[in-house]
Order: sequence, then structure tokens, then C-alpha cells
Amino acid sequence: MSRLDSFLRRLQAQRDCLNRAVAMVAELPGPVFELGLGNGRTYDHLREACPEREIFVFERQVSAHPDCIPDAAHLRKGDIAETLAAAAQRFAGAVALVHADLGSGDPVRDAETAAMISARLPAVMAPGGVIVSDQQLNLPQAEILPLPPGVQAGRYFMYLWSGAAS
Repeated sequence: MSRLDSFLRRLQAQRDCLNRAVAMVAELPGPVFELGLGNGRTYDHLREACPEREIFVFERQVSAHPDCIPDAAHLRKGDIAETLAAAAQRFAGAVALVHADLGSGDPVRDAETAAMISARLPAVMAPGGVIVSDQQLNLPQAEILPLPPGVQAGRYFMYLWSGAAS
């Protein structure tokens, strides 16, 4: 498969998983966390898909399209391990939806990132919340969800948070 075809499949999987997650949490109150802003495509999609929700973005270095950068109150800039840990007190047990798109393509680095996210998310997730990730996470308190039709296993991962806040 060409890199272009792989990229297109990844974006379709991302969109389909996000759309399912937004629908699943439609009745659940709470903010959305976008872990990794990149160029802002998924942030922009989330703004459109759930305009009534606050979306907090966690990004080390902002380089997104100017129209896709959140205001200062909704941007947590810096090392994600630190900014996500700092958010735990304010958002304890309240986050309805998390989208984590932090993969680098380096298996060692991605495993470290997935472990860090897996350790930090339990503190903020609301029961019934959904996590969508480009990396497989280790979340014993969450149910692994089936992927939407057409999304290849291992391309994206979805979890339903059933555990209480930690």
C-alpha cells in the first residue's frame, strides 16, 4: 500500500472513530480532551461535531493552521505528561471524550507515550466516557470497543471508560 493510501485510510479511520465516539457520549456531560493538535484537523472536526462542549487541547509545540488553534483558556501547551497530570485535579472524573493522536512512528517512543497516557487518563475520565487513540493503551478499567465498519484492526483503538476516577 502506498503511503498516500495508508494516510487516507488513517484519516478515514480517525474520522469514523471520532464520529462514533461523539455519538456515544452525546448524553454524557463533560469536556473533550484533544491530546496532540498537529495541524488542527481533528480539533476542527471535534469543534464541528460537538459545538456545545469545551475542548481542551494538549500540545507541546503549536504549529497548526491559524484557524485551528484554540484560545489560551483551552490550550495546554507544554510536555503532555506534565500538562495532563496538571489537569487531573480540575477535571477529575469529568472528561467525556479523549482523542489521543500522539504516534510518532518510532515504536519505542510510541510505547512510552502510550504507557504515560494509560497512566494519566484514569484520573480524568468520566464513567461512560470514550477514549479514541492512535496507539493501543493499557486501560484495565476500560472496555475495548469494536471499531466502526471499514476500520482495520490496529489502525485505531477505542475504549469505553467503566472505571471510577482514580
